[in-house]
Amino acid sequence: MRCATHPGVETNLSCGKCGKLICPQCLVQTPVGARCHECANLRCLPTYEVALPQFLKAAGVGLGMALAIGVVWGMLWQILPFFYFNLLLAAGAGYAIGEVISLSANRKRGLGLQVIAGISLILCYLVSGIYLSPEIVAFALHFSLYDLLALGLGIFIAITRL
Repeated sequence: MRCATHPGVETNLSCGKCGKLICPQCLVQTPVGARCHECANLRCLPTYEVALPQFLKAAGVGLGMALAIGVVWGMLWQILPFFYFNLLLAAGAGYAIGEVISLSANRKRGLGLQVIAGISLILCYLVSGIYLSPEIVAFALHFSLYDLLALGLGIFIAITRL
């Protein structure tokens, strides 16, 4: 007897549902026994299946959050321009953006939502910088390694929420 998918492999195994001959490479172990790929019905977890409307909704919510939090971040940074406070603001912004995007996508998870959250946090930081100094040249000179560290922390927190 030979495997239906790999005719060069001898086997005595068969699918527990349809009876098709399967080799150890084709075998999918399920709680009810050995199955072929078709009968095992392999697919992703529903938590990671994000539809296009959910992506679009998450992108819109992320953009709105980036604008709103960016303005608040810029105002608070003007009041208290300390490095550690900037880390706290970035972490808070990352948490808020990640949580709201997660809620807008019905608590779905995945790489696409993580990318949306990371881009939203970068936009949030850019909005806060433009709020601080409207001239783009002054904003580019304002950018420092500490800001990059704060931005990285915020992105990390936003991504871990998703």
